[in-house]
Amino acid sequence: MWTRREWIGGLPLSIAMLRGAPAARIQLVRVLKIWDQAPHNAFTDLIRFRKRWYCIFREAEDHVGGDGKLRVLESKNGETWSSVALLSESGVDLRDPKLSITPDDRLMIVAGGSVYGGGKILKSRQPRVAFSKDARNWTEPAAVLERGDWLWRVTWHKGRAYGVSYYTEPHGQPDRDWQLRFCESPNGSKWEVRHILAVSGRPNETTLRFLPNDDCVAFVRREGEDRQAWIGRSAPPYREFQWKPCGHRTGGPNFIVLPDGRWVGGGRRYYPEGTFKTEVGFLSEQGYQPELSLPSGGDTSYPGFVWHDNFLWMSYYSSHEGKASIYLAKLKLS
Repeated sequence: MWTRREWIGGLPLSIAMLRGAPAARIQLVRVLKIWDQAPHNAFTDLIRFRKRWYCIFREAEDHVGGDGKLRVLESKNGETWSSVALLSESGVDLRDPKLSITPDDRLMIVAGGSVYGGGKILKSRQPRVAFSKDARNWTEPAAVLERGDWLWRVTWHKGRAYGVSYYTEPHGQPDRDWQLRFCESPNGSKWEVRHILAVSGRPNETTLRFLPNDDCVAFVRREGEDRQAWIGRSAPPYREFQWKPCGHRTGGPNFIVLPDGRWVGGGRRYYPEGTFKTEVGFLSEQGYQPELSLPSGGDTSYPGFVWHDNFLWMSYYSSHEGKASIYLAKLKLS
């Protein structure tokens, strides 16, 4: 079991209000450290499934390299957490796991599968998927798409799975622009590339969300040109996205569409002095506005979001307390 409480918010907001500053639109209620058992614990996602919380992340010796494993934690209340599964594949670094719920009520994991040669030199990569009815017993990680693909997150809409894979040559030449492939699947196991998204500047990690009118919104990390993340929107069949820079460089971008229609997102914020924070803020077609820095720093980011009981719950990882560990924040929105 893991119940350690690290920090409780509220005081900074009270001081700001006494000084006449406007109340923050996103307030930190509390944050817990929920796991730090491996040398490096990182790349989180969060979901509610059958009235329980599940948090998934990678355990390894370092940020890159080795045979990364996927740890699944469970909680009834968001306070006390226990490990219920550990997925691994010999000779493969399982990375960046994401959770979703299939139309037939199973949990699905999508993750990267990297193979190294000579320590941390990437030799090949290919996405992996796994499924479970109870979060404890999982199918063996199975490769999907092609070598060179990285299907970064899966989002279900009207019974079908969608995601964006960023593709490089199998040996990953870093000087080439990466293709951003819009992918679709009827079941999460068999995937087809529908088209290439027109995003320049080495686009990579991408989250898709769907709006009540069936439009699709994409939040894309870019590591070339000005490095600003892009936001795109498209009506079905999702071939013509309208793109705009979001105004910030963002690592591990994720966002959620709230019941009132607002979009809340976050990821790693890059500061000019070379420091990093995990931040959360409001997203729109016009851009992204960070509102709140979480207790974080160093190696940090990759938030997971769940809206539950009128609070925004957020998993993330950070090394600000010495090594990369897993945190869970509870946020109140005005």
